[in-house]
Formats: sequence, structure tokens, C-alpha cells
Amino acid sequence: MNIFRTKNTLQTFLDEARNTQQRIALVPTMGALHEGHLSLINEAKQIADVVVCSIFVNPTQFNDPTDLERYPRPEQNDLQLLQKIGCDAAFLPSIEEMYTPMEKRWHLDLGNLEKVWEGEKRPGHFQGVTQIVYKLFRLVEPDVACFGQKDFQQVMVIQRLIDLKKLPITLHICPTVRNEKGLALSSRNTRLSEAGKQKALALYRALSHIKRHFNDHELDNLRQEALSILEQEGEIEVEYLAICETRSLQEIDQIDPTKKHVALLVAWVEGVRLIDNMLLD
Repeated sequence: MNIFRTKNTLQTFLDEARNTQQRIALVPTMGALHEGHLSLINEAKQIADVVVCSIFVNPTQFNDPTDLERYPRPEQNDLQLLQKIGCDAAFLPSIEEMYTPMEKRWHLDLGNLEKVWEGEKRPGHFQGVTQIVYKLFRLVEPDVACFGQKDFQQVMVIQRLIDLKKLPITLHICPTVRNEKGLALSSRNTRLSEAGKQKALALYRALSHIKRHFNDHELDNLRQEALSILEQEGEIEVEYLAICETRSLQEIDQIDPTKKHVALLVAWVEGVRLIDNMLLD
């Protein structure tokens, strides 16, 4: 595996790939890799000739400087995982490599996506996400970019970035990776006790209930039933549970057969904020 820390060295490597008409895939990450990330690399390997994984803890998407400081950076472990899985190139730039002292103010019209759910809870977060992803897109010029469905709102934000900037990039959405009991894999899970992980399975049960009964229950009743599943487990604090149209993430009160829908859920277990979702159609 090739390891790059500067834009110039990565660019030279990618120029060689482009000159031989190789298809390039980009998997942007912030490191602390787990099986969910590795599944993105595996999918990328199936649809591209060269896979680039970026590892960069992006400061502009953090609302709280303390969160940025605490974010795990197990670089050597991440590189070993990428090497083992057969990733072609790892890009680990410094902050100075990605942001100049005279950086222009970044703003992208994200519409409703910036005003609801994660956008409302974390003001400015998606501006920071699109800022760094656009930099990576311009640098790598991938044919395809792989993102996980688990951060569904982020995926829709990236699709809007691609549409607004008219980028010739295909967004490949990879299914959420879950353990054998249904818990969505996340670096945050490591902060849960075994009992906490058991409690967190209620998120999967609640989402599965919504999916199972999506077409045969009133939506208000369905949402209440899902909340009851979470309440029965005890010691789970629900931040939001919503049934939405996929592209705008506007909450719906009735099903539109011409559109696709998703259930979004954020809940706190043992002081850990867990995010999950499920496509319903």
C-alpha cells in the first residue's frame, strides 16, 4: 500500500493511474477505522481499479473544540487495517496541507438538509463536511466516492454537493454494517459496556418495526410504537425519531408512492450518542 501525506505526491501517483485509464474510487474517513469503514474499502475494490482512503480529522466540521481534541487518532492501527484489506493508497495530510492561512470562507446552499436533524443539532457541521470533501474531490478526481448509509443525512449532503458543483462523480452508498444482533457498527460503540450494547439493540428493533409495518400502519401510530420499543428497554434517551422523504429529509405525515422514505433515529445510551437509520421502501 502507498502512503501519502502531501497533495503533490498523491497527485503524481493518481496521474499514473489516470494515464492508464484506471477507474479511481475515494473513501473519505476520519480514521479510527472499524469493520464499517473496511466494508466501504471492499465495495470500492469491486467497482474501481485504484482505491484511495483518506484519513483526516477535519477541524471545520467540529462545533466543540474539545470534541476535536478527543477524537481518536490510532494512525498505525488504521494503516495496518488498510494494508491487510488491500487498499491501494492511504492519504494522511496535515491540517496545514488541506487548509491555507488565507482560506476563503466556504458556504454551500444545502437547503433543508442543513436545517433539520443533524443540521439543526450541529450548526455549521455540514458546511465543514462539504468543504473538506470538495477539497478531496478536487484533488483525487475520483470516478466514484463510497460513503456509508449509516450517516444517511451526510450522504444526502454529499449528493447535493455533487449536484451543485456538477461533479462527474458517482456516489456509491454502501449498506450499514451491523453485528450479528443488528447493532450498527460505530467507533462510538467502543464506549459502551456490554450491557449498553445490549440496550442499544433496541434501536435496530424500533427501526425494523417501522420498516415491517410501513405500509399497513398510520404513521403517527407507527412512530409511537417504535418509541414504545425504545422506552421498554429503559435508560435510552431518544433525541429524535422521524420518518422522512429521502432526498430532502422532510418529515412526512403520509406516504407518497412516488418517493423513497427513510426512518432516522438518534438516541443516547450510557452517555453515548448513537445514530442509525433504515430505508423503508
